[in-house]
Amino acid sequence: MGTKLYVGNLSYSTTEDTIRNLFAQAGEIAEVAFIMDRDTGRPKGFGFVTMATEEGAQEAIRRFNGQTVDNRALTVNEARPREERSGGFGGGSRGFGGGNNRGGGNGGRGRF
Repeated sequence: MGTKLYVGNLSYSTTEDTIRNLFAQAGEIAEVAFIMDRDTGRPKGFGFVTMATEEGAQEAIRRFNGQTVDNRALTVNEARPREERSGGFGGGSRGFGGGNNRGGGNGGRGRF
């Protein structure tokens, strides 16, 4: 499975190949994934590197946390598990009703 590392503060010009080549100095890499903005297709400035071993992951953290790549000081640490997100339609206090109190008699509370 490997150990997943969070790599943050990436320059938009930094490539996955750059990070792969850098982290390979610490050990075998299982995967490199940059997180992309779905609207623009541009990188969001962070990604994940999965190291094949715990030892490689610890070495990568030791070597590369704070190291400058493309004029940015990297943040490298062990990735935390993804938080559960609630489903639905994004919440908000108005629900489906729009909150305008016009018609329907539901007071804009989103009830059908």
